[in-house]
Amino acid sequence: MKAIGIILAAGNSKRMRELTAKRCTAAMPMCGTYRAVDFVLTNMAYSHIQSVAVLTQYNSRSLSEHLNSSRWWDFGRKQGGLYVYHPTITPDNSSWYRGTLDSMCQNIRFLKESHEPYVIIASGDGVYRLDYNKVLDYHIEKRADITIVTADMRPWEDSTRFGQVRTDGDGRVTEFEEKPMQEESKDVNTGVYVIRRRLLIEILETCMEEDRYDLVRDVIIRYRRVKRIYAYHMDGYWSSISSAESYYKTNLDFLNKDVRDTFFTEDETVLTKANDFPPAKYNPGSSVKHALVASGTIINGTVENSVIFKKSYIGNGAVIKNSVILNDVYIGDNARVENCIVESHNTLYADSVYVGDPNDVRIVVENNARYF
Repeated sequence: MKAIGIILAAGNSKRMRELTAKRCTAAMPMCGTYRAVDFVLTNMAYSHIQSVAVLTQYNSRSLSEHLNSSRWWDFGRKQGGLYVYHPTITPDNSSWYRGTLDSMCQNIRFLKESHEPYVIIASGDGVYRLDYNKVLDYHIEKRADITIVTADMRPWEDSTRFGQVRTDGDGRVTEFEEKPMQEESKDVNTGVYVIRRRLLIEILETCMEEDRYDLVRDVIIRYRRVKRIYAYHMDGYWSSISSAESYYKTNLDFLNKDVRDTFFTEDETVLTKANDFPPAKYNPGSSVKHALVASGTIINGTVENSVIFKKSYIGNGAVIKNSVILNDVYIGDNARVENCIVESHNTLYADSVYVGDPNDVRIVVENNARYF
């Protein structure tokens, strides 16, 4: 691959509510076993990108622990590798990342010391499968300065969450509205970009001089009539988990076989840091229908249309429906959980009831003692 990768994972989304109180969005658990960042890392690994930088800042401990070794994604055994960059106090700088562009400015050395001609920039909260080689080929064919990867906005999504793109017949971007008040286009920015490395360095140095720090506002929108900016439309499944509702629906999407088949095939799967847990255990009297159940889980009750993450315990007579139960959750006997996300390491007492609205998912955070 003729490119290096940069993953933007420094931000915090207030739309995630309590879920990002102890982790960043890119570190959110996904599909029972994975983290959100695993999807973009997998795309880069299968696209044969050897050198990847992850730029993180907010609540970075969980993400840093997950990325403590590059071997799970097989990045650059002899050349390249996986690098995790945090804001660093230097004689010239003592500020946190002020935006996506500023996070790259503060780590411009990574770009200058690389030799590959192109850079793939991707958000750490996107769930999709994409061969970046195809985007790069399109970028070169169009002789583009910047290529934005776009996708169709999902019917239930809030249009104000995304940048919306308009193009001409050749695919060149003519209009870009960042999070407009009203829906302007069904074609939305996925947060994935291709740009020549030397051009990116020039733009970063200019923006540092002008004290500009946002990639979308200060580059994409500002340069859209000056640079050749094209859109590459991505077909297939794509979701951004930067809101609690989207996170909930995306996890439940993986109960759909067609969605699973997008990410898990005989030749390729989602790569992640492995844990050595025993298989899930289904005790007599348990009932599980249309669910994903991760390893290390013990189920005694009823689970329907739900995702159960690692090391969870479902008590006798407990009923879990249309819910996402994160890692290491204890649910007591005869408890009822419906239309909820239960935060990791929580304890729900016996006979307790938690019911949310399908259109306004409830997040359950109970700091109860595990042993009683």
